[in-house]
Order: sequence, then structure tokens, then C-alpha cells
Amino acid sequence: MKAEAMILQEGKNGNLEAAIDQLLNVEKQMRFAGDVAGTKKAVTEILQLCFEAKDWKSLNEQIVNLSKKRGQLKQAVTAMVQQAMQYIDETPDIETRIELIKTLNSVSAGKIYVEIERARLIKKLAKIKEEQGLIAEAADLMQEVAVETFGAMAKTEKIAFILEQVRLCLDRQDYVRAQILSRKISSRAFDADTSKEKKKPKEGDNVVEEPPADIPSLLELKQIYYELMIRYYFHDNDYLEICRCYKAIYEIPSIRENPSQWIPVLRKICWYLILAPHDPMQSSLLNSTLEDKNLSEIPKFRLLLKQLVTMEVIQWTSLWNSYKDEFENERNMLGGSLADKAAEDLRHRIIEHNILVVSKYYSKITLKRLAELLCLTIQEAEKHLSEMVVSKALVAKIDRPMGIVCFQVAKDSNEVLNSWAVNLEKLLDLVEKSCHQIHKETMVHKAALKA
Repeated sequence: MKAEAMILQEGKNGNLEAAIDQLLNVEKQMRFAGDVAGTKKAVTEILQLCFEAKDWKSLNEQIVNLSKKRGQLKQAVTAMVQQAMQYIDETPDIETRIELIKTLNSVSAGKIYVEIERARLIKKLAKIKEEQGLIAEAADLMQEVAVETFGAMAKTEKIAFILEQVRLCLDRQDYVRAQILSRKISSRAFDADTSKEKKKPKEGDNVVEEPPADIPSLLELKQIYYELMIRYYFHDNDYLEICRCYKAIYEIPSIRENPSQWIPVLRKICWYLILAPHDPMQSSLLNSTLEDKNLSEIPKFRLLLKQLVTMEVIQWTSLWNSYKDEFENERNMLGGSLADKAAEDLRHRIIEHNILVVSKYYSKITLKRLAELLCLTIQEAEKHLSEMVVSKALVAKIDRPMGIVCFQVAKDSNEVLNSWAVNLEKLLDLVEKSCHQIHKETMVHKAALKA
């Protein structure tokens, strides 16, 4: 111990090379003897001397040399990488920092026992590249690491790392890869009960490391995940999926407790529900949202959803005049403005709603009358009707020479035969009842005449 203290003092006094050489001899003896604790102490002291002398070049060289020593112990390499990672934030300039990170990356590459440290190093390097404006390079760096295979990494740290990969892909507009990466995270991962006590690992089990202090909690990660998915679905204007993402954010307890946060989210849910094409999922979400008691805090949106549920024709002009200001105010709300073509899509959804209402009340209607009800020209009415038929949202046929629209559903041969059989059964039942009544009346009259 005294000898090591003298060596360290010698390094501090300015004779760095001599002190490092002596510590290298100590490290060699400990390594050959298989002394794990001694080897770890020797390598960390070498790095500490280089750091205190601010000799970054020697630090990088010693990290590489020590990792390449014959029979180097895994524990020593791990200790060395972890020790050097603490020096990254102490580097004098960005070039020195990048050089140190690259050195540690090369040392930890391909070594499973330092895979978590390598992932953290790559994350730091990617952040530096992003700050320099090299988004594509940062995204490529992050995609090199598959953290979902790391058994010793904490769950929250894994999710945070994958979310960072998704964010960088979205920033570089690589939507295909962003979708692939986002599928590595299951929505059920956020529903884990964090209040339960952690079980003590059994002997032989992988020990899960504690995540760094800067890693968000599971519920915070849930919000980040759905905000990123909103960005992804926003690209394709997939309104229903955007609505479901906002619905998931709305269910987070910290959001539900703060009216200043849940009111903008609930507004977004309402808007994207209206913008979403009509289908069973949209209808289900619409009805469940209407049952939400919090909707009474924004009565205009409650009224809007009520109009969509009610089977009545909606006048587009009066609706737009009533909600235009609310539509424009969304850009000042949490989550930002709606899509560029949202106003146009809103008009289309109202027209589709009106066509569905007409199909409920009419089996046949002229195109002219349909256009009047929709406040459109005949050509526009026919176009919207055709689009709904093509998308299978509606069953209809247009007799163009006669200008008549038929909303009756076409039946196949089996349905026709079944309906005939039912009708015949009903007819024969009526004949039988009639015969019974006639026979009854006859018997009554005969009895009266005999009396």
C-alpha cells in the first residue's frame, strides 16, 4: 500500500511516465496472479493519474493498451470503462470528448460484459452529433445498438433508448425505420405496476442495473412514446390512430389531475374523432368519449360530438361558422395545430355523415334532391357518394340516366331464397289461422240455429 501511494505521489509531482510504468508492472503481476481486485485497482489508478495530469492523449493510449493485454480480466476492463466514462464530462473541448468516447467504444465493441456502457457511450456520441446538426449520422449511430437484447439493462433505460432511436428517425424523416423501431415497445410495457416491491434476484439470475438518474419514469416515457407516435401518424394523416394516442395520454394520472393539461388533450381527442373516417372503431371511441364526465367542461365539443351521433343532416356552413374560431385556437393549445388539410377533411367527414343519414331514411332518392340536402352540386354529390361506395362505407347504386340513387343492399341468392321461405311460412301460418277462425265461426252459427 505504501509503495502504491509513493507511485501515485510521484505521478502527481510531474513524473507521469515513470509512475505509469511502475503501475503497469503492478498490473501485470496482479493479472498473472489472477487477482481481480488488485488488477482493477491498478488499471483505475493508471487512468486516474492520466486524468489528474490532464494528459488526454496518454489516457486514450492507456485505455487501448490495457484492454489489449494478454489474458486481461473482464472485471478490469469493465472497471476501466466505467472509470473513464466519468471523465467524459470533464474534457476541455468537444474534440477531446469525441476522441475519448470513440476510444471507449472501440474497447467495448463486441464485449457483452460492457454492452450497457457501450450503449450509453453511443447515446452520448449521438447527442454530440445531433448538436452539431448531423441528424442522419446520429440516427445511424443509435441504430447500431439493439438494447432490447440486453438482459442486465433496466426496463426504463431500454425504453428511453429505443424512444431516442425513434425520435432521431422521425427527425430525419425516415418514417419506415421509425415504425419498425417503435414496434419494439409494447403498449403493455407502460402498464406495469411500479408500486410492487422488486423481487430479490435468485442465484444465477442476471442482475439488472439501476438506470441513470436522467432516465424518466415509466409514465413519463409513456407520454413521450405516444407523442412520438402522434408525430409518426401525423405524417400519414391517420386521424384515428392519432386520436387513440391522445386517448392514451389522456389516461395518464398526472395529466388527468391537471385541468390545464387534460382539457387541450380532450379537445384534440374530439377533433381527431370527427376527422377520422366512419368505421366501427371510430363509432366506439365516439360513444365512449361522449360518456366522459369531463366533456361537460368543454360544452361546445360535447354538442359537436352529439351532432355526429344524432341521425340528422348537419349544415356545413353553420357548423363551420360556429367552430372556426375553436379550430384556429388549436395552434395555441398543447400539441399544436391540426393537420394542414384538416379543415378540408372536416368538411368531407360532415358530407359523409350527411350521406349516411340520408341512406338511413331513404331507400331511393334522386341525385338532385340528394345534392340539395348536402348543399352541394350534383357532380360533387355524386363524387362523394362514389368515394364512399368504393371505400365500402356505404352500399348504393346510381341510375345515371334516371338520376336516381338506390340505397337498398343487394342480396345474394341464398338470402333471397331464405326470405322467400320465411314469407311462405308466414303466409301459410296466416291461412291456417284464417281457416281455424272460419271453422270456429261456422260451428258457433250452427249451434245457434239448432237451438
